[in-house]
Amino acid sequence: MSISDLFDSGFKNRNKGHFSAIVRVAMENGHLSTEERHFLDKLAKELEISNDEYKEILENPLRYPINPPYLHVHRLERLYDLSRMVYADHILGPRQKEILTRFALALGFTPGNVHYIVDKALSLLVLNVDLDTFLYEMQHMNK
Repeated sequence: MSISDLFDSGFKNRNKGHFSAIVRVAMENGHLSTEERHFLDKLAKELEISNDEYKEILENPLRYPINPPYLHVHRLERLYDLSRMVYADHILGPRQKEILTRFALALGFTPGNVHYIVDKALSLLVLNVDLDTFLYEMQHMNK
């Protein structure tokens, strides 16, 4: 096995773990809404999750380990990615904020300030900011 195969395998497994964690959050109420299903369909394509892997993860999302981001900046990077996916095409419609709040809580943001974080993240996406600007603004939002 070559080094590139190992890297691809590790990257693929991390994507499966990330997708599995998002499926767990989406299914925490026991079912998936139509909007959530469309969002997961789109996310699976973005993360290069095959149809078989997709079905397998939906059947048992606990199969893959969660790799929670340890550093605050990594949580913000994941929040940026998730926010862009939630915001893009307005698939989730009026539920964007609710679902992004659930994802932010799962990423480790505290319940006391998660609504401010989600509001700020969505307002930055309206402005179409890049990752660097997003990180800067999120890290300095209280100043």
